[in-house]
Amino acid sequence: MAARRISSLLSASLPFLSHRGKQSYLGRGIYNYSKSASIENTIKPPVTVQYDKLLINGQFVEAASGKTFPTLDPRSGEVIAHVSEGNLEDVNRAVASARKAFDEGPWPKMTAYERSKIMFRFADLIEKHNDEIAALETWDNGKPFEQSAKIEVPMLARLFRYYGGWADKIHGLTIRGDGPHHVQTLHEPIGVAGQIIPWNFPLLMFAWKVGPALACGNTVVLKTAEQTPLSALFVSKLLHEAGLPDGVLNVVSGFGPTAGAALCSHMDVDKLAFTGSTETGKRVLELAAKSNLKTVTLELGGKSPFIVCEDADVDKAVELAHFALFFNQGQCCCAGSRTFVHEKVYDEFVEKAKERALKRAVGDPFKAGMEQGPQIDGEQFKKILKYIKSGVESGATLEAGGDRFGTKGYYIQPTVFSNVKDDMLIAKDEIFGPVQTVLKFKELGEVIRRANNSPFGLAAGVFTQNLDTANTLTRALRAGTVWINCFDTFDAAIPFGGYKMSGIGREKGEYSLKNYLQVKAVVTALKNPAWL
Repeated sequence: MAARRISSLLSASLPFLSHRGKQSYLGRGIYNYSKSASIENTIKPPVTVQYDKLLINGQFVEAASGKTFPTLDPRSGEVIAHVSEGNLEDVNRAVASARKAFDEGPWPKMTAYERSKIMFRFADLIEKHNDEIAALETWDNGKPFEQSAKIEVPMLARLFRYYGGWADKIHGLTIRGDGPHHVQTLHEPIGVAGQIIPWNFPLLMFAWKVGPALACGNTVVLKTAEQTPLSALFVSKLLHEAGLPDGVLNVVSGFGPTAGAALCSHMDVDKLAFTGSTETGKRVLELAAKSNLKTVTLELGGKSPFIVCEDADVDKAVELAHFALFFNQGQCCCAGSRTFVHEKVYDEFVEKAKERALKRAVGDPFKAGMEQGPQIDGEQFKKILKYIKSGVESGATLEAGGDRFGTKGYYIQPTVFSNVKDDMLIAKDEIFGPVQTVLKFKELGEVIRRANNSPFGLAAGVFTQNLDTANTLTRALRAGTVWINCFDTFDAAIPFGGYKMSGIGREKGEYSLKNYLQVKAVVTALKNPAWL
């Protein structure tokens, strides 16, 4: 599958949707959600936890302290497993292993073709274990199993095939100098890469970071999010089964202030890559600067505008805007979380957006047809409800949702606000949850100014039938990605990253390789050259 589109996700689930059943009275009206999406009795996952220790130098080992931490099932808050908790000493061990593998091991000295074959074998193993990996991801994260199994695990394999294909195509240039010299550039692996991945897309972020690092010949120390450590440990084992030498990939589970800070500050780490919040990204950059000035790439927060123009097919615009916000329980850095709708179609859009939210199938993510599972944990759950309360108190109109869903786990009703103003917290802050804010605009210049009036610049969406309007917005919006009449299209070759406080650098595609390479100029004097 040469191209995967997240925006095709769960199209087959639409026949399961229903808006008859449970009623929730939230002060402004009656909000109906499907009885079929019962969450009181959780489905037993079709998988067991095999790996819960740190992966250092090719072996699963206990943390030096012997400490563990629980990883929880967001459907119930119950413990799935106790995972080894890495700290400074464990990071030191992992970095030493990665350094030895880079300086003395076979990986950077192996031919690029041999490295690519290992990555291709890994992709084959991913496909062989597709459902097992997907079940582990859903159990630990809460996203629908259909999303994990049909989209994210296949994308993991696709990304490693993509980067495996790049391994033997990385090369420098021959440059003409002004005098009798032979000038060339070498593109060399940067060394030991420290990588910190988030909890919302553990497998995809594993691929976005580990894939290009390995293709370029680097070694890696990966810190997983404490909320979702399980899937990375499983697939890392498969990568070693594919032939990855010991020490090339090390995985440390743990917390940001301990394991994460130790990795960012380590003097023997040559490069950092981080995906997460903007505030944490600032701390990562600070620690990198205070240690050895290691290079840093950051993929951070967003508050992406989704602009529905006056010529839009409203039904299609509603469906796409719904997907742009509610995908992955709204826990997506590039979510279209500011829905700007032209005043001529605003009322119709709001009514249909409300209807679509009420039809959204919320429930146990292992149940077929579910579009939305629980939020990641209790902290995120409370944060989202706090923002919903803020929206009501600031005068926005609560059209749908606004409360928890059920009585068990971290489920939240799909929520829609209308009459939202730019200065409201729900229109400014990254909520990272299933909360759609619908704002009204009148003119193109106005919506450009308002869309750009944000510290973030990760992505934007535009829905229009007018090519001139699309071109105007494409060039005017200060965002790293602009989707026209689509959203969340994440092919392996498309670069992704942000403007402003949404990050530094780009991931995916050819651009991501530059993050893991050093450029060296080599100048050799020529004696009596036949030509220059």
